[in-house]
Amino acid sequence: MTDFSIVAVFFVGLLGGVHCLGMCGSVVGIFTAQIPKESARWPFHLAYNSGRVASYMLAGALVGAAGQAGLLLRDVVPVQHLLFALSSLMLIALGLYLAGIWNVVRRIEQAGGVLWRHIQPLTRGLLPVTTPTRALLLGALCGWLPCGLVYSVLVTALASGHAQSGALIMLAFGLGTLPNLLAIGMFWERSRRWAQSKRVRMIAGFLVAGFGGYGLIKTGYTFYLHGWTGSCHVAA
Repeated sequence: MTDFSIVAVFFVGLLGGVHCLGMCGSVVGIFTAQIPKESARWPFHLAYNSGRVASYMLAGALVGAAGQAGLLLRDVVPVQHLLFALSSLMLIALGLYLAGIWNVVRRIEQAGGVLWRHIQPLTRGLLPVTTPTRALLLGALCGWLPCGLVYSVLVTALASGHAQSGALIMLAFGLGTLPNLLAIGMFWERSRRWAQSKRVRMIAGFLVAGFGGYGLIKTGYTFYLHGWTGSCHVAA
């Protein structure tokens, strides 16, 4: 399941660009407007996204380590199979959310806002973003924004059962989001109009849901072949 997980989360990040605009677009738009006019934009946006991806990797390592503890029960309960199934179900829900069909992911994001309420005040001290270092720190903080897209992939990192694998999964996801977030920063108005297109959101949503559906079928088939003690590891 290694290859599928890594490739899938990369494309989930890539296709989730229409969601990134809503979650991160306003922050990126604000600090883009504050970049000194005499400075090139790309170092600021590269620094911001580097900080964001670093936070994703840290979160992936933490949940991967937690998953490793949970796998101690795998001889009693099919923990890893259940976690991969949950991850796939969340991708399906996310895809339907992106397509504008089902808003359950929004409620999950609201629940995740508890941590963000403690982190958000720290971002104000980094504004205006006048240096790439400030952009890096801002990105590291904004990596903890409540986001259903991130939460869906974190369940996959949790199921990996290893801190290193969890960090690798979130790195692949972060790299997938990179083109969209860079485009948002460099071409704010144009990318905003593109992401708001109903057709674009529908296509992206159904593709993400398709990854979830495939993952669910693959997990079920693996469980059918190997049972509770079968191997379904995501190795680095």
